[in-house]
Amino acid sequence: MTMEDKMPSGAHAVSALVSLGEIKELAEVGRPTVSNWRRRFSKESPHVGGGRRPPFPDPVGGSDSRPLFDAEDVAAWLDMRPIPDAEPGEDGSLPTYGDRFRSGLRLRGLVALRHELGSAERLIIEALAVCAMAGEGGDRPPETLPVELLTDVEAADPRVARAVRQLIEELGSPGAAAETVLALAERLESDLIMDTTPSTLAELVSRLVGPLDAVSPGPDHPTVINLCAGTGELLFALGDVRGSGGMVAVERDPLRRKLLLYRLFGHHRTAVDVCARPEELDTLWPSEQRDLPLDPEAPWGTTSGDVVLADPPYAAGEREFDENGPLSWALEAMRRMNPGGRGLVVVPSWTLSRPRGTTPTPNARMREELLSRDAVAAVIQLPRRIHRFRTGAEHALLVLRDEASAERRGRALLVDADRIARRVGGAWPAYVAKVLEDGRSPVAEEARDFPVSATGPRGEALLDGRSVLPAHRLGTKEQGLDHVSATLDARREAATALPHIKEWIGDLHVVRRVPGSEAAHRKVGEHLRAGQLRLLAGHRIRESDIGDAGLMVVGREEMLGALPLGQRRIALEDLAAYPQAQTTERGDVFLLTEHGVRAQVDDAGGCVLLAPVQGLRIPAYRRFLAGEVGPEQVWMRPHPLAKLLAAPRNQHRGSGSLVRRVSVRDMDLPELPPEEVAELEAVLTETDRQRADVRRQLAALDNLALRLAAGVADGDLTLRRRPGGA
Repeated sequence: MTMEDKMPSGAHAVSALVSLGEIKELAEVGRPTVSNWRRRFSKESPHVGGGRRPPFPDPVGGSDSRPLFDAEDVAAWLDMRPIPDAEPGEDGSLPTYGDRFRSGLRLRGLVALRHELGSAERLIIEALAVCAMAGEGGDRPPETLPVELLTDVEAADPRVARAVRQLIEELGSPGAAAETVLALAERLESDLIMDTTPSTLAELVSRLVGPLDAVSPGPDHPTVINLCAGTGELLFALGDVRGSGGMVAVERDPLRRKLLLYRLFGHHRTAVDVCARPEELDTLWPSEQRDLPLDPEAPWGTTSGDVVLADPPYAAGEREFDENGPLSWALEAMRRMNPGGRGLVVVPSWTLSRPRGTTPTPNARMREELLSRDAVAAVIQLPRRIHRFRTGAEHALLVLRDEASAERRGRALLVDADRIARRVGGAWPAYVAKVLEDGRSPVAEEARDFPVSATGPRGEALLDGRSVLPAHRLGTKEQGLDHVSATLDARREAATALPHIKEWIGDLHVVRRVPGSEAAHRKVGEHLRAGQLRLLAGHRIRESDIGDAGLMVVGREEMLGALPLGQRRIALEDLAAYPQAQTTERGDVFLLTEHGVRAQVDDAGGCVLLAPVQGLRIPAYRRFLAGEVGPEQVWMRPHPLAKLLAAPRNQHRGSGSLVRRVSVRDMDLPELPPEEVAELEAVLTETDRQRADVRRQLAALDNLALRLAAGVADGDLTLRRRPGGA
């Protein structure tokens, strides 16, 4: 692309002037960046001249306090600065700050009209209406055009129409101008951006759908049904649908439905039908299968498609008890799939993570219906904060099928795309699509096949009433690690570092389990339901009630090591104001499950837990301490429980967009014989005692160094080594 190609039409005749602040805004960089460019690449700088980069343009107007620069000169200089980490264009060239600057410059006039028109939405409607008329609208008789389009074009502000026509001329097509106008929504502070499908999610859906020429509309069904189309991000991500029949978009919101229609007109894509409610699909594509019994309320039959999509704009909050909750979109998609069809539906993660309970909620019933009908091919947990403007929300993509193949029947693939995205970066949509194609991931904790129904009395299944969120199910053993070798190495290093306990360390006998005798695992939730464990909730206590006397308080700060245990306390008379508050007992385990798992044993009891810290109690261990049962009846002990819960296999089960929390009920524990648990308890107790001794030694050395430094700093001390001292 030459410099002449990059210059907008008419740029040589009249050139705009821009200030430093406008350069910052149009190039989308910080003000310090522009100031640095100007200073570093001034004519006097050694970085310019002599075949190096040309100097930053000189001001052509304004004043010393507010200099103005020729926009053409600035754009030409910025053309030599590629945008870091940007994707190459179709021609392989890297986008530059000059491209970004020109794009912002040509839209500056439109942005300035926002306040004069009264709202960003009004500006976008008028601009898209002009694009629509310049596109398909200009090729059809007025009587065949939607009345609302003719009305909006006629009512469009002349300045908007003029700016948009110039934009069409510069970009070469009404469709390109329409895309540019829609991209202005965030800059115009429009609410439209709140529910826009993210580009990475649209890319993933496009890859999972595949080429549309593989399917074609039949006489009584469309190819693609988008049950919640918004402004068309998913439809346009599927490729060039111009002239492709059999596409239907449903959008309930009148504003978004209008913008979608105008966007389609701008791209000459009028083969896509747009309607307001799913029920209207059945009148657009009346079923010709008259031999089938039809619903009296829908005498046309049910319109179905080969691909059914939905990314609804979910309201904030969890609607577990709503009969028309988020999973109803998945049921509607399933109802409208053709034999062999596919469905892709975005749902909030909480719909998949809430346990069934003794009285199933409508959300739990809908989830079980989807699973029991073998309609779920895969559950993809999407990367956190994928929707930038849905703060605190986390989402998953349900991949639905009409009928499973013989080898996939009764099984569903769980994929943790959040973990994949942290590993592979922006290439995660392509990676996830490949995982679904292969049915597996090279990294076991990122994707795994699960049976829908239990295949044995202790078999794991998705229909067991627990969370089906991938992060909660995909905890596995550490991959590529020989635990025996790693443990022997750790034992050798400990013996070298702590020679005074070398004999004790050497007595630790580490052996590999006999093949076939690997320990089975059970979820903490199962132990809670069986009464083998008891969950202690943390409490919310006013800061003013916490002092330095009374019962010890254990909160987030203590678990993170920011405060020493025992520094914060609460008096008994203040604790009486919290009737629900419980105190811990000896052998209870403190748990903090934010951004990983931290666990600690209470060796004394009598502590008060502050939320979000929780506790676990082993009733059998309490009876063992009281002498009521023998050691053979103690299935688990405190120190093994704490260490096993904090093991790596449980650390990565977190979910949540803002704070990653691990569900205590979804952690798992190995089933060990009582004698092995007792031996592990003895070893872990001794390691804790040795660790406490080392910490006391370190604290004593730290205190000595502090006092020496403080005395010398204040001029009160002088140090001399004794003669002959080492």
